[in-house]
Order: sequence, then C-alpha cells, then structure tokens
Amino acid sequence: MTTTGDQILNAPLAKIGGKGLFVKELEVAMQEGRAHLAVHSMKDVPMVLPQGFVLAAIGAREDPRDAFVSNDYGHLRELPPGARVGTSSLRRQVQLKARYPHLAIEPLRGNVQTRLKKLDEGRYAAIILAAAGLKRLGLAHRITAFLAPEESLPAVGQGALGIECLAARQDVVEKMLPLNDPASAACVTAERAVSRRLAGSCQTPLGAYATLAGDRLTLTAFVADLEGQRFVEDRLEGAVEDAERLGVALAENLLARGADRILAELGVLP
Repeated sequence: MTTTGDQILNAPLAKIGGKGLFVKELEVAMQEGRAHLAVHSMKDVPMVLPQGFVLAAIGAREDPRDAFVSNDYGHLRELPPGARVGTSSLRRQVQLKARYPHLAIEPLRGNVQTRLKKLDEGRYAAIILAAAGLKRLGLAHRITAFLAPEESLPAVGQGALGIECLAARQDVVEKMLPLNDPASAACVTAERAVSRRLAGSCQTPLGAYATLAGDRLTLTAFVADLEGQRFVEDRLEGAVEDAERLGVALAENLLARGADRILAELGVLP
C-alpha cells in the first residue's frame, strides 16, 4: 500500500499531519479486513496506538545510527561554512544546528532514491539519512560516514521494524511472536516511554536511544528548541525489565531540568 505520507513529498511531515500518515491508512485496512497485519518502521509509529491495536512483535534492530552521505566531503566536520545539509528530520536539524552552527541546514523530503538524486544533482553538499534505510535498500555503499549517537542521537525506534495487528486477532499475535527480538523490544519500549511522556511527535525536537548490556539498559534522551540553542540531555541506567519505567523516569528528569519550558514554548503539553 502507498500511504498519504508516501505521496506528499513537497512539505515537511510536521505540517501535513506527522508520521502517523504512514500508519493510519494501514490501520484502516486492518479494520476493514483488507490486511491482517502491518509492518512499520518503529520511528514512524505514533507513541499511542489507537484503541484495538497492538504491536505483536519488534524485530531485531538494524543499525540505529544516522548516516552522513556526501560526494565531496568525508564528515560533517569537513564541511565549509554555509554548506547546505539536507535532512527530513527536526531531530537531526536541531542537533546539527547545535553542533555545527556554521552550516545551512535545510529540509529534504522524498524517498531515499529521490534524496540521493538531489544530492547527486549538487543541491546539497551532504545529506543525513537513517543508516538502516540505506542498508535495507542495498545502498550501504552510499554511506560516507556513520554518525555516533553522541553526535546525532537516533530517533525513537530508529532501525527497528514493528508488526501491528488488531488486538482481537490473538491468532495473528501468536503467529508473530517468533519474530519478536526481546533485546530490541526492550530498547524500543524504553525509548517510546520517553517520547510518550513528553508528547513526542514530528513537531517535537527530541531523540531517545537505548542500549542493552547483559540485563542492564542504558537510555539517553534530549529535548531542544527549534534552533538548537537550548539543549537538555540526560541519561539513566536500569534493569531491562524496567524499560518502561526507566523511560518515564528519564522523561521526568528532562522536564525538571528545563524541557518543560521548551515544550511549552513549542505548544506541546507533556
């Protein structure tokens, strides 16, 4: 299925309804019996699912990092002042503005091939894409450099695929369970808990990223203003079975440290 989010490529997602545009029409298809399940990029799935739907499984995560793609430069730090950098993500935009204020950060929509074409046509000095998308499309060779999470904290759920179905279809849920990766599911659960508590959406400049070592989960998250001038970041560690609570606790820490004021100015009420 081709959704509205796939069709409207000339406007930022935040202005046309957000990432839910990629999801809603698939949910309607399931409600109408035209589909049994839907596979989503977890970074596109709204933080609160509509009543009657569940995530039956979250698969093993692909590379969650952002990728720097350029035909002329090896890394962001090599770009000269005023160089145009394209990205579709508000989260990436604010991090780039905060860390590389001398660059010109500009919006970039379209599917991956369209974005690469715009780069190859010389419209941008570089573009930033999700590494997972490039790898899954067989385009890993286009990646010039990977951006470490310390430089560009990934989006909530980036690199993970989720399978959604109707809650009433327990037969479908059970069939999907073998595809669930517990480690990836725990990390994405923690990340989504942060975003849910902060009322995260395409209009909210935030990122959250969790890693797992043994049974200990480390979660990092940030909230920023639209210009990347005010940047509130924090980190928590806890037991993997407490992934949801850890995410909520980290969100509360961010709010206490000033994220509440940033979000209020953005018109977001966590």
